[in-house]
Amino acid sequence: MAYTNALSAYRETRIKTASQGQLIVMLYEEAVRQLDKSLELMGLNSSGKKDPGRIEIIGKGIVKARDIITELMVSLDFDQGGEIAKNLFALYTWFNKELLEAHMGMDMGRIATVRNMFNQLRDAWIDIAAKTSTEGRPAEGVNIAG
Repeated sequence: MAYTNALSAYRETRIKTASQGQLIVMLYEEAVRQLDKSLELMGLNSSGKKDPGRIEIIGKGIVKARDIITELMVSLDFDQGGEIAKNLFALYTWFNKELLEAHMGMDMGRIATVRNMFNQLRDAWIDIAAKTSTEGRPAEGVNIAG
């Protein structure tokens, strides 16, 4: 019980003390983790060991990833972000559409494509967050606070 409370307190502190760039990286990491979990379970279901209980877990992972994408969409600052914010918005819209259609058709290929692109964006945000934290200024073009 104490371990659970300590872990929860650590996670809460980590989020509250994170920079905007670090928060975005955390969102990307969670989306990738959810998509990885969904892909793994879909692979188990397609390998002959079908388990209907996995379908709900797969769906929840995809929905969580879509929720994260939506949060990233609403946090874009189009005034400061300009063309980059517009391009990210279009990409996030496409991600959500692809994941919705992949979820309905249990299409591993579509999920993997979104996951891989999301992973590449996460890597770029890791670089951005590292540069902005060393320069002491916030990431431009993103208003994670809403």
